Amino acid sequence: MTTIIELSALVPQECRGQRFDQIAANLFPDYSRARLQGWIKAGELTVNGAAAKAKDKLFGGESLVLKAELESEQSWQAENIELDIVHEDDHLMVINKPAGLVVHPAAGNYTGTMVNALLHHAPQMAELPRAGIVHRLDKDTTGLMMVAKTLAAHHNLVSQLQARTVSREYEAVAIGQFTGPGKVNAPIGRHPKQRKQMAVVPHSGKPAVTHYSVLQRYTRHAHLRLKLETGRTHQIRVHMAHINHPLVGDPVYGGRFKRPAGISPHLADVLRQFSRQALHAAELGLVHPATGEYRQWSAPLPLDMQTLLTELEQDHES
Repeated sequence: MTTIIELSALVPQECRGQRFDQIAANLFPDYSRARLQGWIKAGELTVNGAAAKAKDKLFGGESLVLKAELESEQSWQAENIELDIVHEDDHLMVINKPAGLVVHPAAGNYTGTMVNALLHHAPQMAELPRAGIVHRLDKDTTGLMMVAKTLAAHHNLVSQLQARTVSREYEAVAIGQFTGPGKVNAPIGRHPKQRKQMAVVPHSGKPAVTHYSVLQRYTRHAHLRLKLETGRTHQIRVHMAHINHPLVGDPVYGGRFKRPAGISPHLADVLRQFSRQALHAAELGLVHPATGEYRQWSAPLPLDMQTLLTELEQDHES
């Protein structure tokens, strides 16, 4: 089945000097850059009504118009993978994602992903962009994700994300001592040298704001509640590392393991063996795309993070 896609957007002035395909990926985030490049090459994504090359630099103020046909993703295979469905109706699903589950097929992970599971659960979602996925969690981040079940719901949820009206709150365990709540306001972009990583990039990064509060303090760690204003890739992980409070277990932004002073050898072993970033999407709130009603869902901490907090508490008390 074919879906007709018709979208338009104005290029912001702050994107002046950036490549056409890069700007398109920012303005139409529900489609991959590879797909957008294909539409650009085919003349289906235009600049001021004319075809352009993906590498062309834009000046800001241009009108981008997309008119394309979206074929079902026949290459994605439905797989019988269990999903923890917190909510489902005719328009959207809310899923509690476990650690280790990749959200979207990509190089090295073409099977065993949430998309493969969704196509088994609801085959008609193959007709939607990214099988209804509107935002992602990292492979080893747990917690709540929203998934659209119709094209109208998909566009609505993407618009809510862009307008920053979706409420997303996380829980995390970070290294270091905190004096109180705070906010990190630091732009995020690709790391200038490590292209698979993100970083705080003052001049070329996208605006990114993370609020945090302390739920519990331990000897050299803290249990945090975090709320996103923006949704940049790896935002919480990058921001907490930027203020010298990386998340426990973060293999990318946490650096090599260093035993914090003042903790027991047992806790040091527990921390060393915690093999993923201690990050969980605990609450999700949004306006239902069909009813207009505000809805909110929560998911309890996974067992590994509960166990980690217990160990931190016991060490702190002793």
